[in-house]
Amino acid sequence: MSRTKLSSALGLAFIVQFVTSFGNGVFIGNTLFVDGDIVATMQNIGQNLGLMRANIFIDLLTSLGVIFLGGMLYLALRRQDERLALSGLAFYILEGALLAASRGDAFKLLQISQEYLAEASSTLEALARLSFESMNFVGSLLHMVAFSAGAVLFYSLLVKSQLVPRWLSLWGLVSLLPLAVGSVSSIFGLELPFVLFVPYVPFELFIGVWLLVRGIPDEAAAA
Repeated sequence: MSRTKLSSALGLAFIVQFVTSFGNGVFIGNTLFVDGDIVATMQNIGQNLGLMRANIFIDLLTSLGVIFLGGMLYLALRRQDERLALSGLAFYILEGALLAASRGDAFKLLQISQEYLAEASSTLEALARLSFESMNFVGSLLHMVAFSAGAVLFYSLLVKSQLVPRWLSLWGLVSLLPLAVGSVSSIFGLELPFVLFVPYVPFELFIGVWLLVRGIPDEAAAA
């Protein structure tokens, strides 16, 4: 793959990943899901079935985008360290698979919410809570652990690669560390303040635009 095509594909992959995951979580997820209130969540889903289906579909696109991004990062960084780059790709594939698998529980929650609006019952409420918690555990917590592991490997190689300025790759690596720690600690019930994760939020969009506009330097491509 040529330098221009690789930088364009990698930049586009970063942007698509940011847009789908951030947009779906912030604009759709926050509209449908009420943390700690499964009844309100079911009512929101039951009254917005199209929005819930869109949430499921966009997350499936995100899972494909994650794997595509991992593939592009592997192609760009494998000359730095083949084994680390391959390990990073494996974690990104696992991340995409976990997110896709969690959509099964999301679809169950959609079906249960429809039935609950037709005839409320404690049994449906319990089933909905189980589906919601399973969806979050697989599609959020485990998914983020896999992402963090893969991203740490890829961003470490990115710092060495000169594909982007060192300050930009260091931004990604350093801002990712609290996210990596927080994703693991959340599994054990310890939540870190969200403010620690904020520095990473715009990184994928910024580096994606940078790669599309500036491309990969000639000296990095030659190396």
